[in-house]
Amino acid sequence: MPLLPIRHWLDAFKIEEPKLARRIARLVPSQCPFERDIVLFGRTIGHIPPMCKLNPLYDELVGLRFRALCFLADECGEDISSFV
Repeated sequence: MPLLPIRHWLDAFKIEEPKLARRIARLVPSQCPFERDIVLFGRTIGHIPPMCKLNPLYDELVGLRFRALCFLADECGEDISSFV
């Protein structure tokens, strides 16, 4: 498990600055950007599944984004609808 220290670090990362929270919310996508349907002449001929689950740090990054959004909404009182 070579990624275990990074996973623990991401899970324990404290967000204490609004600027950092905004940057995390912008950098980590809200949904997987790779899922696609292959359409030819109006008919779906194939489907590319979401590749995000192949990322070994996916769950930790999504959790970090969630904590950043919660920090902005709860602690800073900001409107987070632009990040959702």
